[in-house]
Amino acid sequence: MFEFAWPWVFALLPLPLLARGLLPRAKPLSSALKVPFYAELSQHGGGSPSNLLNLALMTVIWVLLIAAAARPQWYGEPITQTSSARDLLVAVDISGSMETPDMLLNGRPAMRIKAVKDVVGDFVERRKGDRLGLVLFGTRAYLQAPLTFDRETVDTLLQEAQIGFAGQGTAIGDAIGLSVKRLTQRPAEQRVLILLTDGANTAGEVSPLKAAELAQQAGITVYTVGIGAEEMVQPGLLGSRFGARRINPSRDLDSETLQAIADKTGGRYFRAHNPEELAQIYRELDKLEPVEQEAASYRPLKSLYIWPLGAALLLALLWAAAPLLGTATAKLRLTPGRAELQLGKAGLRPAHRRKTT
Repeated sequence: MFEFAWPWVFALLPLPLLARGLLPRAKPLSSALKVPFYAELSQHGGGSPSNLLNLALMTVIWVLLIAAAARPQWYGEPITQTSSARDLLVAVDISGSMETPDMLLNGRPAMRIKAVKDVVGDFVERRKGDRLGLVLFGTRAYLQAPLTFDRETVDTLLQEAQIGFAGQGTAIGDAIGLSVKRLTQRPAEQRVLILLTDGANTAGEVSPLKAAELAQQAGITVYTVGIGAEEMVQPGLLGSRFGARRINPSRDLDSETLQAIADKTGGRYFRAHNPEELAQIYRELDKLEPVEQEAASYRPLKSLYIWPLGAALLLALLWAAAPLLGTATAKLRLTPGRAELQLGKAGLRPAHRRKTT
């Protein structure tokens, strides 16, 4: 639908007529030099446009300027968007231990962070209607993506995360504390945190259990996910089987603390030994029922003032350049070879040159 935001601006259309009638007219200035064949030159393009054409052009320019000032707009068809009342922060561990290659993707060993990016990326894509945010933590915790409906950007920032960006340690308490700070600005029924880690709290200023108390007081539900296989073959000498041994790569995972955090905040603790279990956990998290809000409806708006304004500017430039182009054309016609012809048409005779020997 097309409309003008400020239609009252069109009341200024008769302003030039009012100015012409109320303001005193300027006194005409006589030329100091009169050219007898000026009328002849005017017929060949050397003069200004006619008064009628000049008036019509100025009128069109004025109407276009008024139309641009009235802010023409185009409203598109109404778009209805139903959004969830849930705000979801995803906290992902990117400490040094997330490089451990104890995950199998397509039958090949892969680092934990690779499996997390694949599974959590799919989870983020499925959370249509939720407002999502991303916290990355190692020795320090950072808000990588604030709460937003832009799931594509959240997934991009997750995929670009690199091991060691936040340090080699694991600050679980600080990650929860930062999430609490961001979520307390939202209504109580919307506060959810999903925290994924493969170790124990080894850094930070706030202990995990203290941070869990703060989350409980703020009404934030925390779901914790522990990732890492419990058995892994460590290659022997020069990568061969000689001297190879089996180890537990998840021996540092503090499952008790993660369970306590979930219990204190009304959430759940999940344990993922492989990518399949991790994907199943996030499918389980998908079952969180969102609290529906009223559907929001809006109409896309496109401003169109640039078109009448651009047309007015173009016409003004053409009007200003017309006399210059006419004068240049007349000068080209009055070349030395044809000057005598032009003067003859004007009733003048050129002076004869005396021949010299």
